[in-house]
Amino acid sequence: MRARDLAVEFPTVTLDTPALEAARLLADRDLPGLILIGDDGLPHSILPGTQVLRLAVPAYCQDDPALARVVDEAHADRFLHRLDGRTVRQCLPEEPRELPVAGPQATVLELASLMARTHSPLVAVVAGKRLIGAVTLQSLLDHALQL
Repeated sequence: MRARDLAVEFPTVTLDTPALEAARLLADRDLPGLILIGDDGLPHSILPGTQVLRLAVPAYCQDDPALARVVDEAHADRFLHRLDGRTVRQCLPEEPRELPVAGPQATVLELASLMARTHSPLVAVVAGKRLIGAVTLQSLLDHALQL
């Protein structure tokens, strides 16, 4: 099976989409991540849901998980509100990574290799200058386990 056979339509956001809106999209649609589209209409990057969390979780809690325990429950439950006023652009890692994009002819093993190498739960499938859709880790595993 090829990427074009596994690819499904997938929601996209732009770099200037509010981060809180992106988090809601991730939650509402139960998505593993988002495809960020650049000005040219092509994938600029893939934003795993964990990167949204990275921006929302205070750095001191990421550096020392024990400090997360001292935050009272009412404030701990509202940590995502730190995203208010920020954009998706601010959720991206500072150093660019390999973009998890594949052509429609990519095999399942090529997709799996790309996901593993880039630590991405999804791969954007692009033909020429057009986004066809995405292959998620879930759909890739579902397919591979059926064989």
